Amino acid sequence: MNDWPEGRTSDGRERYGRGSHGAQPEGARAMPQVRRGGMPGPQRQPAEPPLPPELSPRGPVPQQRYQSPDGPAGAGGYDEYDDGYNTGQVYGHGSPNGPAGAGPDQGRGSGPGGPRPPRQAPGRPKNWKKRIGIGAAVILAVLLVDGIVTYFWADSKLRREVDLSKVEDRPAGGEGTNYLIVGSDSREGMSDEAKKKLHTGSATGRRTDSMILLHVGDNGNTMVSLPRDSWVTIPAFTGSESGKRYQPSQNKLNASFSSDGPGLLVRTVEYNTGLRIDHYAEIGFDGFAKIVDAVGGVEIDIPQDMKEKHAGTNFKKGKQTLDGREALAFVRQRYGLAGGDLDRAKNQQKFLSALANKAATPSTIINPFKLYPTMGAGLDNLIVDKDMSLWDLKEMFFAMKGVSGGDGKQMNMPVANPGYATPKGSAVLWDKAKVKQLVEQLKNDEKVTVSGN
Repeated sequence: MNDWPEGRTSDGRERYGRGSHGAQPEGARAMPQVRRGGMPGPQRQPAEPPLPPELSPRGPVPQQRYQSPDGPAGAGGYDEYDDGYNTGQVYGHGSPNGPAGAGPDQGRGSGPGGPRPPRQAPGRPKNWKKRIGIGAAVILAVLLVDGIVTYFWADSKLRREVDLSKVEDRPAGGEGTNYLIVGSDSREGMSDEAKKKLHTGSATGRRTDSMILLHVGDNGNTMVSLPRDSWVTIPAFTGSESGKRYQPSQNKLNASFSSDGPGLLVRTVEYNTGLRIDHYAEIGFDGFAKIVDAVGGVEIDIPQDMKEKHAGTNFKKGKQTLDGREALAFVRQRYGLAGGDLDRAKNQQKFLSALANKAATPSTIINPFKLYPTMGAGLDNLIVDKDMSLWDLKEMFFAMKGVSGGDGKQMNMPVANPGYATPKGSAVLWDKAKVKQLVEQLKNDEKVTVSGN
């Protein structure tokens, strides 16, 4: 077709058909097949006429100019429009932009409804199961390494200073595990400022401020407080440092600890109860206060108004959170309490259970910024027997936590007379019949039915 109106060319001359020298349109001439390189090929059969645009699956096919080997238009060559079918060319599989004059989508093929979206090569399917498995394995490996490091770090801090194998005349073991937990008034390593702050005084040596027998078994755990003023028999023993032989004597239970330390205390408890002590754990004033501060304080329901200058207490009845200094004052007070030493023993059990429960919360265990200071404060100040493992320590700790949650029993040793007169002053006399029944139940790991004071 002619690009110019009224058959005019760009130079103003009137002629019909490009490359024609006549004034009238010349008939359609046959165009030979053209090959690249200028070599004419054999005549091919006429191609089948293309489908009308409205019936074509590709829609209207754009036309394309081509140039014959005889030269450019106007110089003996052909400059005609091709319909895209004569050479077998199929549009939509050529360049990304399609034929000349076509938009970028037209060259990829379009249907009657408009341009087709670009085709994307299918990617490799994502193996999410494999990725999740690898991620889980990495997390487990990190936790395993962290657990191993923590284990050896904690194990190295345990102060295994008590040798129970040296205790004389030990009773036979029973079912379950028995721990003797001692809170001492040791001021070891404390500065004068710390002693003043904690109201500990400056006495030398160490005495027991609390003693708890913890039985861990299959029928519930039992915490039995042993009043420090219990009137007992201190059996014959050989001094651990002096080597001197001491004869049996009647005295307060606390005297055995102050006379020859943990070994004689264990021997005295075993002698008067018939229970074998499997493990020993002791913590001093400073260590106790540091653990409480490390967990951020402990909430406790104080049973009555408490104010006593020796212990440093000044509390109102009701729930409140105690820091390390306040907690130490709470568990030490005995003056001004209706039950004296027995009420103090109850307060000690109550607070130790609450402390174990607070230290075992997820906010402490899974938070390294709380876990390590808490463990460090406890382990640095905890004295245990030589056979105590971290697993044993964990069992003891979670048994105390379980008792506070109702999985077990808290009680004092059954008492016949809390104000028994002795040459050593007022003491606590045990109820021998009930103590015997309690010991049998603990030794056989039976449910405890005996009630304490």
